[in-house]
Amino acid sequence: MEKYLRDLYLDFMKQTLTGQVYPESSMSMVGIENMNNIKVLSEIIINENIPGDFVETGIWRGGSCIFMAAILKAYQVTDRNIWGFDSFEGLPKPNAEKYPQDANDPHWKRDELAISYEEVKNNFDKCQLLSDQIKLVKGFFSDTLPKNEIDKIALLRLDGDMYESTIVALENLFPKVVVGGYIIVDDFYLPNCRQAIHDYMRSTGITGFMVPINEGRPLAGSSVYWKKLP
Repeated sequence: MEKYLRDLYLDFMKQTLTGQVYPESSMSMVGIENMNNIKVLSEIIINENIPGDFVETGIWRGGSCIFMAAILKAYQVTDRNIWGFDSFEGLPKPNAEKYPQDANDPHWKRDELAISYEEVKNNFDKCQLLSDQIKLVKGFFSDTLPKNEIDKIALLRLDGDMYESTIVALENLFPKVVVGGYIIVDDFYLPNCRQAIHDYMRSTGITGFMVPINEGRPLAGSSVYWKKLP
């Protein structure tokens, strides 16, 4: 019965956050398959006692982080934090001199991506999931990630769209992902994001078998995840 009620609650949260129940109040753009992926990996982490916090870089209205919080609540986990990094002002203008891969990237012009800190915090509150375990960090990644206060990471979800947002997140957070932890890349289908992943893995010698999340799509057309190996 406990598992049934837990799954029922998480399924309702998943449907609600992705706009399946109330389309006008969607708090996430990731879709059901990606939400399922968060649930599956989170449950593995919890059941196998893989240590560390849950982290997302680029949280928009907070939907994925809210779902992570719902999972921790459903499993009565109180010793992990959920970190959400975002500018809460939209994406930065491309720094083409340092990151030429982002030249002419249009994401910074999309006003709908600029969701305020107050709105995101209110979304957590509306879902009754605002607590001391929720750590929302405001600022562009190049400013906030180098001085992050995270000890260990069990689940790292990257959703920064751009080369710079992805490579900066990897440089500052991947070393804190524990062996056995998971990395999710929402925007692997975007060429500049995908290039950042390949460049980081090549420069560090990191290996990992990437698994497409979106059923039926080739690797380069999907969001992906992989497990950190020793």
